[in-house]
Amino acid sequence: MSPTVAKSLPSAVFFAIASLLLLLPLPSQAQSQIPRPAGIQDDVNFWIRVYTEVTTNEGLLHDERNLAIVYDTVKFGSTSSRGRQAMVDEKRDRHIAALRRIIAALPTEEGREGLSADDKKLLAMWGANPSPIILKEATTRIRFQLGQADRFKEGLIRSSQWEAHIAETFANQGLPPELAVLPHVESSFNAAAYSKVGAAGMWQFMRSTGRRYMRVDDAIDERLDPYRSTEAAAQLLAYNYRVLGSWPLALTAYNHGAAGMRRAKESVGTDDFVKINRTYTSRSFGFASRNFFPSFLAALTIDENPEKYFGQFERRPEQKFREVTMPAYVRLATLERTLGVDREQLRVLNPGWRPPIYSGARLVPRGYQLRIPPDTAERWTPELLAARLPSNELYASQVASRTHRVRKGESLAAIAQRYGMSAQRLAEMNNISANASLRSGRHLTLPEQLPRLLNASAAPPAQAAAKSPSPENATAASAPADDFYVVRRGDSLQLIAARVKVPEQQLLRMNSLKDPDRLYEGQRLRIAGTLRVEMASVSESESDTKVAAIAAARGEAQREGAAVQVVREEIAKPVGSGEPTRGRARSAAAAAMEAATTTEVASSVVRAAEIAREPVSAAEAAELSPALGPTAVTQGLADSIDYQVRDDGSIRIEATETLGQYADWLQIPTQKLRNLNKLRAKQPVLMGQKLKLDYSRVSRESFEQLRRDYHAKLQGEFFAQHRISGTEVYIVRRGDSLWTMTQRFSNLPIWLLRQYNPDADLSDLRAGTQVVMPKIEVVTSS
Repeated sequence: MSPTVAKSLPSAVFFAIASLLLLLPLPSQAQSQIPRPAGIQDDVNFWIRVYTEVTTNEGLLHDERNLAIVYDTVKFGSTSSRGRQAMVDEKRDRHIAALRRIIAALPTEEGREGLSADDKKLLAMWGANPSPIILKEATTRIRFQLGQADRFKEGLIRSSQWEAHIAETFANQGLPPELAVLPHVESSFNAAAYSKVGAAGMWQFMRSTGRRYMRVDDAIDERLDPYRSTEAAAQLLAYNYRVLGSWPLALTAYNHGAAGMRRAKESVGTDDFVKINRTYTSRSFGFASRNFFPSFLAALTIDENPEKYFGQFERRPEQKFREVTMPAYVRLATLERTLGVDREQLRVLNPGWRPPIYSGARLVPRGYQLRIPPDTAERWTPELLAARLPSNELYASQVASRTHRVRKGESLAAIAQRYGMSAQRLAEMNNISANASLRSGRHLTLPEQLPRLLNASAAPPAQAAAKSPSPENATAASAPADDFYVVRRGDSLQLIAARVKVPEQQLLRMNSLKDPDRLYEGQRLRIAGTLRVEMASVSESESDTKVAAIAAARGEAQREGAAVQVVREEIAKPVGSGEPTRGRARSAAAAAMEAATTTEVASSVVRAAEIAREPVSAAEAAELSPALGPTAVTQGLADSIDYQVRDDGSIRIEATETLGQYADWLQIPTQKLRNLNKLRAKQPVLMGQKLKLDYSRVSRESFEQLRRDYHAKLQGEFFAQHRISGTEVYIVRRGDSLWTMTQRFSNLPIWLLRQYNPDADLSDLRAGTQVVMPKIEVVTSS
């Protein structure tokens, strides 16, 4: 506990926390849940060398499978990128030629004696009597690994800014504390890191995976926020462990995916990591996947005693801040003036803000947990912030992006006139000529639409009013003539809402829909009369505006408090096999501390430019990529379900899949599938049921890709509007069904429930069965 926090706590609370901490086992008593198998120690030693001895200006030529074999160290000096590649290729070719000479010399004693000293040294790496077959295979497995020692040391220096938050977050989730070193492998603790494949932040989440647990849109990208992304990483790691049951596999799944590691476990017939590492073969289980856990163990070894490898060095101090919940949507410039805090300080403490926040094209969202310096003159609360912000700059929603879909016969001039703007301005916004002919179906970008104020009668800032036509005119002008929309194949509620310019929630209300996923082809959705902006009934007075904003702020705070209480109740149970008392004590201590003081971590804001910068060039992104390359969280969704076709050509039916979909993907009549599986007319197929398929028109690989694409789209649309806030273990009661359970948990999608319980038979629920239920919250639209 930091001295700053300790001094601010009432004595009763301080002694309560101290008593709870006494329940925690001493470090020597706590047994690690992370095994360190002797069978991969050579691999671990290799990565220790990469992380501590070899810098990013040099690298190692080594055998891809036997990491004890390191042929050479390549030192680049001031060589260009093209020159570096040539150096690596030249040295690789030299060692391939040496291996071939050795293979030719092995059959005779005379040949062996005639080898050069360098060749004999190379031969000795492979033991006393290596087989020619092994050496021949080695000629195809010489790999280059760039060093990471300078990056790793920089990561050690940076990590201390957030290690207290990481430790607390993982303890609250019941996760082994050793997992906190994972960002050394992922990003060297660079919170602003981007990889060349699009993974972002300290924990290197791809957009699709990040949206499961965080807000990722054009205003906020919480992947770049070291605090929120840490909480997301804890959820993902806990999920992997629940699905796989061992930490070596759960950590490898962070790279290879939960479904991939379930497949590896099933293929090898064991959860023994060493056997999987040495014997499992798959096109996707390559060098990065095999080496993710060994590189993690190397990082853990170094982190336990960094001075042994790097000598003495100065770590950065922890960040210090307070949090206040945003009471409304507000421009950043307005926040700066009201808080008296300069933009650079806000940028450092809120690194998840995207460029449109800074340009004013997007607003800082309502409900956002704003971090501010702890030493501001005011002790800011949501109510005080709402009272101090100008009432004519408190917005009810986000600035809206708009497009117009060109209809047959429409001209640019007519469309521009419809939206109250010049044809020249509309042409410039869309990078086309003012005289260009427009193709039917094309989408034109329109000026962004200002939201309504919390007080509809308050005059908006003149600057903002000049930038955009009024919302009423714009939305009324874009109203379609038809009263209904007929759902087409492939439609989702999100796509329909964008097409007809109606908010999704409004479409749900107008059509009495509870589940946005339950649309069907041919369904008629009412859309008429819903396109005007809904204006809240508010008082015209300044005081009533403040009351509305303050009430909204209090509501946000109450919802946040309720969420914290739920988390406190859930985190008492550790994910692993650790001592339950430890998890409860840590959680209770954290809860007492939260109740007594505002969130604080030690020391001042540091190095704003480095933390806030956003590398965007290809070269810079490549330089920031992790040593092992992109992770599987970068390759797709964190989905535990295996969508591959089985060896006998069959599949297991998954949630939301239908016989009609399979027929479309296979390009065959549905009846052919019914005949193949001896299904009667109109007989339904059930989740979990085995189904034979016909690949006469489409290959297995093409079918698998279409199936994955379908689920990726389904899940992407869901997580554009929702995120996972935690989990709860539910005990099945008598009379429960899959439907009633998902309804009880806020219309939880069945496919998501399947992902959290991949080995459970959800079609045959029995009283007393434990089911992990992900808790879902709606993400405020940006």
